[in-house]
Amino acid sequence: MVSANREMVVYCFDTLVAHYNSEQAPPPAFDEGQQKWEAPCIQNYILDTMDDTVQQILYDYGCPLFVTWKKVLNGGEPRLRGCIGTLEARGLINGFRDYALTSALRDRRFPPIQAKELPYLECTVSILTDYETELNYLDWEVGKHGIIIEFTDPDYNTRRNATYLPEVAAHEGWTKMEAIDSLMRKAGYNGTINESIRKRIRLTRYQSTLFTMNYSDYVAYINTTRVASLSVGAKPGNH
Repeated sequence: MVSANREMVVYCFDTLVAHYNSEQAPPPAFDEGQQKWEAPCIQNYILDTMDDTVQQILYDYGCPLFVTWKKVLNGGEPRLRGCIGTLEARGLINGFRDYALTSALRDRRFPPIQAKELPYLECTVSILTDYETELNYLDWEVGKHGIIIEFTDPDYNTRRNATYLPEVAAHEGWTKMEAIDSLMRKAGYNGTINESIRKRIRLTRYQSTLFTMNYSDYVAYINTTRVASLSVGAKPGNH
């Protein structure tokens, strides 16, 4: 089973630090292809219909994934600084490299993370698994499932979609109905939300594995596992 792990978070930190220093990140310490037949993001009934070559191509293409950055000040509650990922399969190495930077620097909800914020950051990587499609909008469990909704905006005849990761609804203290209504707004729908439009939602639920590490633990990990580890972080003058 491909699960989120410490080395994936370390690679995201490595990638962000290397960006600030205008350097190449060191190669990751995880192998995206080592568990090819157990990847939970590839449904077994699909694999059973494919020959070995097609299965290998599909696995090499990867899994859906997300990278989340939060900032912690003075021991307070972590505050979101960026969260972007993909619902389409991506190779893990390229995916975490790309979304570590996209989430940190190009989440339009927040200003780009600056190098001086590194000591206050924590990073969470998520690998999405076990997709189940064409469900009723209430056919999921808070704290267990992430959800993707798709629906047609009746005001503009436009298809809209959005997702919440499995931890979001529980963290916000939402009921399933509240999460659905919030997700419709996130998708860009500004009209009236009622039972009629909720029933038109096509819902996909999924699960995820995740791993979280803060910057202090990242530095400690680097200092105990790498020879060239005397100066971890952005170099003076980099932003």
